[in-house]
Amino acid sequence: MLNLISCGFHTIHHEGIIRNRPNGSGHYTFVFFNSRAEVTLREQAMIVEKNTFILFGPETPHAYREMENPFINDWFHCYGANMTDFLMDLNFPLDTPIEASDPLLISRCVMELQTINRLDGSLRERIIDCDLRSFFMKLSDLRERTAPHQLNRYYIGFNELRNELYRSPHQNISVAELAIRLNISKSYFQHIYKQLFGCSVMTDMINGRLEHAKYLLDHSEMSVTEISSSCGYDNDTHFMRQFKKFVGTSPRQYRFRREASYGSPLNPKG
Repeated sequence: MLNLISCGFHTIHHEGIIRNRPNGSGHYTFVFFNSRAEVTLREQAMIVEKNTFILFGPETPHAYREMENPFINDWFHCYGANMTDFLMDLNFPLDTPIEASDPLLISRCVMELQTINRLDGSLRERIIDCDLRSFFMKLSDLRERTAPHQLNRYYIGFNELRNELYRSPHQNISVAELAIRLNISKSYFQHIYKQLFGCSVMTDMINGRLEHAKYLLDHSEMSVTEISSSCGYDNDTHFMRQFKKFVGTSPRQYRFRREASYGSPLNPKG
C-alpha cells in the first residue's frame, strides 16, 4: 500500500522558500513547481521553469529555493513497501525535472489528495493508495503519449479542444476550422491529433455525438429527430445511419432495449 505523509495544494510562500535535504527526505517527495526555482540535485544546480515537476527519491540529496516571489508549489511526501517496484514498472523517472504537459491535471490530483487526507473515514488509507497509484499512472501515460518532444507544446491546446468536442457535441465544425483555431494546417492538425490521442479527430467527433445521443435516448423523451439535431447532425437520416454503424442498432431499438429486458422472465415488471 502507498501511504501519504503530508500534502500541500497551491502552497504560497510570499517570502520565498529554502528546502535543503543533504541526505534526502527519507521518503518519496513530489514537487510541482508553479514558479521558477533553483534546484540542486546531488550538488548539481539547475534552474527549473514554471510547470515542472520532480519526484525525489528517499535518499537523494536535494535542495531548492525560489527564483521569484511569491513562490508557489504543489507537493506531497509518500512511501510504500512496494513503491520502488511500482515506479519501476511504470518506468517513472526519479530525480529528473519534467515539463508538465497537463499542469491542471497535476494540481487537481494534489488538491484531491489533500482533501482526502483531511478526512477521517474508515476507507481513507485505501482511497489514498488508489489515488496515488492513479496519479503516477496518469503522469506515466501522459509521458508516453507526448514522448516526442516536438509534441509536448501542442498537448494542452489539443487536449482542451478535444474536451470541448465531447462537451459540445452539437457543434457543427469542420476539421479545417479546428486547425485554424490552433494556427496550423489541416493535414498537420490531423497528424498531431492522431499522434497524441491514438485516433482521428473525426472518430472523436463521432464518438462524442453518439455518446450524447445514447444519453438522451436513455434519459429524455426527445424524439429521434430532436436528438439528431441536438447532436449536430443536419438530418436524422445521416444520424440514424451513423448510429447503426457504430452502435450496432438503430436509435429506436437502443431506446427500447431496456423496456424489452425489463419485460423478460429474468426481469419481471413491478
